[in-house]
Amino acid sequence: MVDQNAQVSRSGARGRLPTLWSVGAVVIGVAVVAPIFAILWMAFAPSENVWPHLMATVLPRYLSNTAIIAGSVALIAAMVGTGSAWYVAMYRFPGARWLEWMLLFPLAIPAYVGAYALVDFLEFSGPVQTGLRGLFGWDSARDYWFPEIRSRGAAVVVLAAALNPYVYLMARTAFREQSGGIYEVARALGSGPIARFWRVGLPLARPAIAAGTAIVMMETVSDFGVVEFFAVQTLTTGIFTTWLEMGNAGGAAQLSLVILGLVLLLVGLEKASRSKSRFYQGARHQRPIETIRLTGWHGWLATALCTVPFVVGFVLPVGVIGWHSVVNAEGWMAPGLALALRNTLVVGGAAAVVTVTAALFLTYGIKLTASRLPRRITPITTIGYAAPGAVLGVGILIPLAAADNAIADTIYNLTGWDPGLFMTGTAFAVVYAYSVRFFAIAQGAAESAMDRVSPSLPMAARSLGRTAGGALREIYVPLIRGSVGTALLLVFVDSVKELPATLLLRPFNYNTLSTRVYEKASLEQIGQAAPAAMLVIAVGLAAVALAARASK
Repeated sequence: MVDQNAQVSRSGARGRLPTLWSVGAVVIGVAVVAPIFAILWMAFAPSENVWPHLMATVLPRYLSNTAIIAGSVALIAAMVGTGSAWYVAMYRFPGARWLEWMLLFPLAIPAYVGAYALVDFLEFSGPVQTGLRGLFGWDSARDYWFPEIRSRGAAVVVLAAALNPYVYLMARTAFREQSGGIYEVARALGSGPIARFWRVGLPLARPAIAAGTAIVMMETVSDFGVVEFFAVQTLTTGIFTTWLEMGNAGGAAQLSLVILGLVLLLVGLEKASRSKSRFYQGARHQRPIETIRLTGWHGWLATALCTVPFVVGFVLPVGVIGWHSVVNAEGWMAPGLALALRNTLVVGGAAAVVTVTAALFLTYGIKLTASRLPRRITPITTIGYAAPGAVLGVGILIPLAAADNAIADTIYNLTGWDPGLFMTGTAFAVVYAYSVRFFAIAQGAAESAMDRVSPSLPMAARSLGRTAGGALREIYVPLIRGSVGTALLLVFVDSVKELPATLLLRPFNYNTLSTRVYEKASLEQIGQAAPAAMLVIAVGLAAVALAARASK
């Protein structure tokens, strides 16, 4: 159905000057995509071209490590997420109802927190190796062999444990939306459980599994906290090294462009892989899947298999961090924690309000305007969500710092007063990065919610004398407040967990919960990092609860 608001605006706007809504929509769209274009500009016109040096020295190592980690994490996450989703959707076994939601809990744990917990649990002085030495009488590490903890393999395990719920959530939904009739036919034709999975369930769920795996790979490519803690050199750590240690912003922009290209390649491959696939429902009221009860050791084996990712991805990090937060109870009273909590609430809350408000304005402005420019810009604004935080940090800080200094110099030359840096010298740049990074979440929520509102309602409001803004306030906002609230929460939670962009863009001596956890853990002060980490986990659990409620 064609939006009647858009029809009226197109018919009445031809030949008129641009409206506030159309101009605002364009300004918001440009502000969201500006960091990406800044990266392109700096990458192709660097002040000092270090690209040949990077290609001859560190770039092959960055690329190989990034590719190996991303591919390994994607493979493990796809196997674990798909397998657990299949068991939960198709079978009844002890604890299945609880595990259905508990398998989502690792989403609440930032991957870098999981890395700190794993190292603390398995390192030489940790409880595992200490217990082994006490049990077998070993005196030192020379008496026994133990896997290297700070390694690329450990980074793969941590990232897979934190990210496999993306695949699980999408695969579980895909399995449950399938018709039970096709499985009854497969059973009648003699197909066993394995054959039903490989020949029926997996092919039909493949688009959802591919989409979840693509998200996992994008999150892996953009990760900084885990690979930096495990001393694995990837493209993301290369951005920090090239920019902060070598002092070359152009080289950092060129590495950012490589990451952005990899992310866009992943998105393109995922879409191309299912572009020729067509999946249709056979009936309007299809028969639901009838779950099969597993008894005896089969049921307990299913319980054990589905419990492993929950234990590794949630119980272990929460247990280790929670124990440290209790043992080091004085850390809850540390003055830096209260300040970091306040800063987190300020920048996260501001980013949520700014992002959702801008998304509402953009979406509503497109509905009202006849101009094609906002409609062409809008699809590009979603690229921010695919861009890693480190990439956005490069694209925001350099141009923003130049503009900040130019404005300060102009004011000083005209008035003799030095205003300082009011964008890069404050949390403005952090809020801007969060808004760009998570604009796609707010835009998607606003667009889908507004599309559910009948066009006759705002049309009636306009006929009764309401302005366009009045129709937005009195018709749309009350009807979509649930979706708006969800978008606010999701943007806030993602902002709290964001680490690379915050590290690059925060003002001097300005800590959030995520940066406090990173700084304390980098100094091996897990006890001091534990309270802040527990607060981050608590915020993440709110998002998981929301996702679980939405997926019922």
